[in-house]
Amino acid sequence: MAHRGASEDAPEHTLAAYVRAIEDGADALECDVRLTADGHLVCVHDRRVNRTSNGRGAVSALELADLAALDFGSWRDSEESPDWKDPGFTSVLTLERLLELVADAGRRIELAIETKHPTRWAGQVEERLLHLLKRFGLDAPAAPGESPVRVMSFSARSLHRIAYAAPNIPTVYLMQFLPLRAREARLPAGARIAGPGIRLVRNHPSYVERLHAAGHQVHVWTVNEPADVDLCVSLGVEAIITNRPRQVLSRLGRL
Repeated sequence: MAHRGASEDAPEHTLAAYVRAIEDGADALECDVRLTADGHLVCVHDRRVNRTSNGRGAVSALELADLAALDFGSWRDSEESPDWKDPGFTSVLTLERLLELVADAGRRIELAIETKHPTRWAGQVEERLLHLLKRFGLDAPAAPGESPVRVMSFSARSLHRIAYAAPNIPTVYLMQFLPLRAREARLPAGARIAGPGIRLVRNHPSYVERLHAAGHQVHVWTVNEPADVDLCVSLGVEAIITNRPRQVLSRLGRL
């Protein structure tokens, strides 16, 4: 699963990064979504655009037109790829445009969408997300386990909203630290898949075993090093989220 696209080779969350990930053979694309001041879902990780663009300010305080005027690629060296010089590849990426890219890919590509939002947008991110997925026919998979989309979050409340409104869409509870009740391997209500960070997995591999024993799938982020790929394989995790999809596929013997 390509984390923010092939984000080691191209600027994260840009069309260039996702096109590269598809070309590299990624099975799935991961993105973060935030809501703009005028109600559009855009693929931006940080609360503010300062790090990944030539602008400043919070995503939630800017309209889509404001974001569209910014360059989200110049913070990365553009010598390696002429595509980065094309504003179409490095302008702000809406979730709608990413869904169009996946729909036109010519092969099945799954999506992992992480919800990000300040408190004042509580509930609106999930509502807009489900509305957009419905437009693309992605809100109601034909059968359990067949959904090409999963929704991820560090917020149990966000996942509960998704599970309540769209029970057929898988939900992933992201975690950075070992939960207090790790021995019980419980997930919050509404969460169906565990999403531990690689550092947690390195330090507590037995937790993955307990999650599997409790019947949960495990999707690990962000796995970039060969030794970490090997660890995930040995533990039988169901998904590896990486900035380096091509290198990971090669390590898995799929290239």
